[in-house]
Amino acid sequence: MILSGAKALLTISPCSVNNGKISVDSSRKKFEAMINPAGYEHTFKLSYSKNRVLGQPGTETKYDASHPEKIVLKELILDATGAVVANLSSTLSDPVPVKEQIDLLKEVVYTYIGTKHEAPIVQLKWGELLFYGRIESLKFDYTLFKPSGVPLRAKVTLTFIEYQSSEEISKEAATESPDLTHLIEVKAGDTLPLLCYQIYRDCTYYIEVAKINNLTNFRDLKPGIKLQFPPLS
Repeated sequence: MILSGAKALLTISPCSVNNGKISVDSSRKKFEAMINPAGYEHTFKLSYSKNRVLGQPGTETKYDASHPEKIVLKELILDATGAVVANLSSTLSDPVPVKEQIDLLKEVVYTYIGTKHEAPIVQLKWGELLFYGRIESLKFDYTLFKPSGVPLRAKVTLTFIEYQSSEEISKEAATESPDLTHLIEVKAGDTLPLLCYQIYRDCTYYIEVAKINNLTNFRDLKPGIKLQFPPLS
């Protein structure tokens, strides 16, 4: 029974992807924090291309791409001193060694079991945070030891990069899809290869687009004209 106001602990669960849909794989072990991280960073990033136009002092900045989101979990504590009680049953047994906690964490986020040889997809769940991604970096900082040198406490910093299923990507890109015909108004500084890259992610289509739009000189695009960018294979 979960009591109202009970502390929510960070949980990292392995996921599987079937038919473009991502879901938690309950058949595999998950990692639950003993002590929540000190905080987390959630980063969003866009990149832009800049076109310099002759005779103008500045450059025109245009949207180029959206990059995957990132989550950085700061100072996740792994403790084996016995001072931290993860649950009631843990008071009846010896603390879980730091090495075992690290092995479990690495198994969940870092070590892929299968044939794809890539980092597993995981779900991060902590309060209102719900994030699906893959590990980008994993750093352990050992801070307390037994006289024998065995670690008793470690701080972990984890960086995850967003994972999106094929269905989510399709929905997000629906209005920008190269499978749809686009009518683009040329602006100062535009070039046909640049516009082709923005639509098709391939600048080499400029010859085909020039033919479709009956352009005799694709290098001399007049601002204000409208060009068609139909689906191209």
